[in-house]
Amino acid sequence: MFSAINRQMKRWVLRHYKRRPLVLISDTTLRDGAQMPGVRLDAEQKVAIATALAKAGVHSIDVGFPAAGDAEVEAIRQVARAVRGPVLSVLARTKKSDVDLAVEVLSEVSLLKRAVTLFIGTSPLHRRYKHQMSRAEIVRTAVDAVLAAQPEFEMISFGAEDASRTEPEFLHEIYKETIQAGATSIGFTDTVGILTPSKAAEAVRRIQDGVPNIDDALIGVHFHNDLGLATANTLACVAAGANIVQGTVNGIGERAGNVALEEVVLALSLHGDEFGRESTVDPKALYDLSRLVAKLTGVVPAANKPLVGENIFRTEAGIHQDGLLKHPDTYLPYPPETIGAGPVRLVLGRQSGRSAVRHHLEASGFKPTDEHVRLVLEYLKGEAHSPADDEEVQAMLARIRHHMTVEQAAPAGAAPALGDVG
Repeated sequence: MFSAINRQMKRWVLRHYKRRPLVLISDTTLRDGAQMPGVRLDAEQKVAIATALAKAGVHSIDVGFPAAGDAEVEAIRQVARAVRGPVLSVLARTKKSDVDLAVEVLSEVSLLKRAVTLFIGTSPLHRRYKHQMSRAEIVRTAVDAVLAAQPEFEMISFGAEDASRTEPEFLHEIYKETIQAGATSIGFTDTVGILTPSKAAEAVRRIQDGVPNIDDALIGVHFHNDLGLATANTLACVAAGANIVQGTVNGIGERAGNVALEEVVLALSLHGDEFGRESTVDPKALYDLSRLVAKLTGVVPAANKPLVGENIFRTEAGIHQDGLLKHPDTYLPYPPETIGAGPVRLVLGRQSGRSAVRHHLEASGFKPTDEHVRLVLEYLKGEAHSPADDEEVQAMLARIRHHMTVEQAAPAGAAPALGDVG
């Protein structure tokens, strides 16, 4: 059991964190993200991702679920040996055996840099069908697990699985009891991704009002994206006072995935006037972090995925291309370098206009005339793919060179059409 002095010091630290204009980012790519069907990360790959997360500035990393087996245990140990900076946390059921295993796998991590998240289902569905336990039994089990973890962990999180479908009064009761037992943070989880932003924010406000000792713990939120609302829900909770945000890189995870941490980090950075808080994650690290996770997991973000999709900084539409050439801000919400991405690409295709074609020809070393631009547009809107692939672009440039040669030798008005040049 913690001494009174230790408890008082922890309360002071927690309340200090609550006052700071900071949102703590907890990444669960290695654990919840890796539960996505088809994803199989080995220990070396997990170390690579964890190292990149640490470099990016996340506050904590959920490195795994030790009870999942020997391979998971070994991967956690390798991450623990290799990574410095963030708090390293593992997931554990509310079982003494899981707590003991959590202690074992993180034994090489200093007391101030290791944590455990204890979870149990709290909703009527989970109580009845999964656990076959009463409310009182669920509370007792959770409290006993927190007490078992106390001697070895300064940071203990209690996560109520399926919290969004749990009766508020029972949720508040189990949060109160686990905080009293020594939990330093409580997790509100939207396990099946059913909430809306207004309901999510209201849940956080109810926790603040309904849990009498909530000042002694941080509030963490964990959203899934089944309705496409995970980012909106997370930001609504931050605005309502949540202290910790947990999610994954690229939003990978079960079913529709988790909240995409890169989206949350950038939104907090761009809208500091609204939220009044930022994270410690460097937005400039987001693009490379996304690419690394995509490469190692084999899960490529959708082309229109915010921040990191292939089409975010490429455009084919003529009006947009013309505007971007005149000033990049005309059709960009933020410069690509904000997240460490490369320059905007103006791709050529059926939707392209004169400005983009002229720009592309000039960038390729030509001094195009209006007729050259017209011929390229005619080709793009006719036989070329949209957008034109690299081979087609090279063929188009070769045709322009040929056309310019013929143009110099032919009588006025006798220049062939671009598509007719072999």
